[in-house]
Amino acid sequence: MTSTPEYTPPKVWTWDKSNGGQFANINRPIAGPTHDKELPVGRHPFQLYSLATPNGVKVTVMLEELLALGHSGAEYDAWLIRIGDGDQFGSGFVAVNPNSKIPALMDRSGPTPIRVFESGAILMYLAEKFGAFLPTEPAARAECLSWLFWQMGSAPYLGGGFGHFYAYAPTKMEYPINRFAMETKRQLDVLDRRLAESEFLAGPEYTIADIAVWPWYGGLVKGWMYGAAEFLDVTSYKNVLRWADAIGERPAAKRGRMVNRSFGDLSMQLHERHDASDFDTKTQDKLAPVSA
Repeated sequence: MTSTPEYTPPKVWTWDKSNGGQFANINRPIAGPTHDKELPVGRHPFQLYSLATPNGVKVTVMLEELLALGHSGAEYDAWLIRIGDGDQFGSGFVAVNPNSKIPALMDRSGPTPIRVFESGAILMYLAEKFGAFLPTEPAARAECLSWLFWQMGSAPYLGGGFGHFYAYAPTKMEYPINRFAMETKRQLDVLDRRLAESEFLAGPEYTIADIAVWPWYGGLVKGWMYGAAEFLDVTSYKNVLRWADAIGERPAAKRGRMVNRSFGDLSMQLHERHDASDFDTKTQDKLAPVSA
């Protein structure tokens, strides 16, 4: 291992605003709003404030899957939250999610609006509200929720751990990259072993467990995250790849990946979604000015 100067923590930690890598401008050790800004409200029962990171994609895939099943009550307006600009610290957003993280959902279908934050909580809320993608048989439900909460507990090691130090940290450091690469590969092996014995994570049926895990670990093995697929030798996880491809072919998953996307291929970017027709008319390639 490469020798690096040993770091001695100070007796009392103080915030160095510049020492945060690519996202230093939005990371801070305090909560609460930084500015007053109300959130827009559209005409549909659900108002989603998000960005197409893996946690955001979970919710848009879920909503699109519900609509594909014929649940018209799942219609939604999706508003783009530009986290690089600090939109998540506006007063309106903090009122919906005091943790200032995307996604945040307001259910306005009843007389009193209900806020739901944390992506796993949103998936459970929607699954229970519409009776879909969450088994009711006790053993199957337990398996589904176990994998859902596995994702919620595991993904920070992938995103905040491996992803940060491999792709976003101001300097490449051998120890944290090796440490989190090892854990990420262990997690992929956990998934691969499960998917060797089961078509989907909770069993033969597609559930919110798959919807939660796919944007993170499916995205990783498909090369959509961190440019690390070769580094992690993802081709060895054949069952994860099979599962990732199967979900990726679902029309609702394809649509869900596009909503609130503000990066990458213009044809995959639907900044806001207010109607199903927006997928055909309002992606950024269709809105981009024509070159002379």
